[in-house]
Amino acid sequence: MKNKAFAGLAALGCLLFASGAWADQPLEWQKGLQPAATSIMEEIRWFEQYTLWFIVPITLFVLLLLIIVVVKFREGANPVPSKTSHNTAIEVVWTVGPVVILLFLAIPSFQLLTKQLAPTEEPELTVKATGYQWYWGYEYQVGESPLAFDSLLLQDGDRAAAGKDDKAVYPRLLAVDNEVVVPVGKHVRLLVTAADVIHAFAMPSFGVKIDAIPGRLNETWFKADREGLFYGQCSELCGKDHAYMPIAIRVVSQEKFDSWLSAAATDLGAANKALIASVDGATKSVDVAENAAQ
Repeated sequence: MKNKAFAGLAALGCLLFASGAWADQPLEWQKGLQPAATSIMEEIRWFEQYTLWFIVPITLFVLLLLIIVVVKFREGANPVPSKTSHNTAIEVVWTVGPVVILLFLAIPSFQLLTKQLAPTEEPELTVKATGYQWYWGYEYQVGESPLAFDSLLLQDGDRAAAGKDDKAVYPRLLAVDNEVVVPVGKHVRLLVTAADVIHAFAMPSFGVKIDAIPGRLNETWFKADREGLFYGQCSELCGKDHAYMPIAIRVVSQEKFDSWLSAAATDLGAANKALIASVDGATKSVDVAENAAQ
């Protein structure tokens, strides 16, 4: 019995460990946010947990008040209703209480917004993302001849040629033919616009979500703390194929990024394959973060 129990615990541990290896991927019945890959997303996750300490007690308190009112002041228990029209103490409490609660929510919220909208570092790389119906176009503003390419949903028939057969790393409806490649630990400025209708660029693990509006250039930023392959999607309803314009960002070391950028200037496909080979050769498990943003 002890051996069976130990084997069962070991099997459970293996399952938990296996799921942890792909913890960045969306899981069935997942309720929380994706694991953070930037400091901004770390703060967003903290703020989400912080607000629950206010939301849950308030919800339970209101539920309790409703139950008291339904039971104590129903017609059978209270045939002659009170004629009270004013209570100074109650007026003060329900005015001051919400103001204090809102202050506790507003202060960290504004601090987080300031960090998102007003970075203190100078950008080390600028990438322009343009939303189309229904794919993304990217332009690296480096050197005298910027690198530009389109990124479309990866079709199943193209997986083998692209070296992306592993659906655990390159999931259906989220993998793309050409990922955005950025170096780890570098401040990346992202310029976002659209060519036709309103789209939205969303990368949950980075804490990035910004509208792509025709004729307007919106700006945001991110600084990835770890290497890996991260997924997002257009999060603005933009037409019939809205669900089929994913976003994929591959974060690599500075050395791998420099090699990829140099090779991509002349042959993007070959540069991508060389990068995939170098990443997959270094480790069998790729750190993946995905989203099905709504």
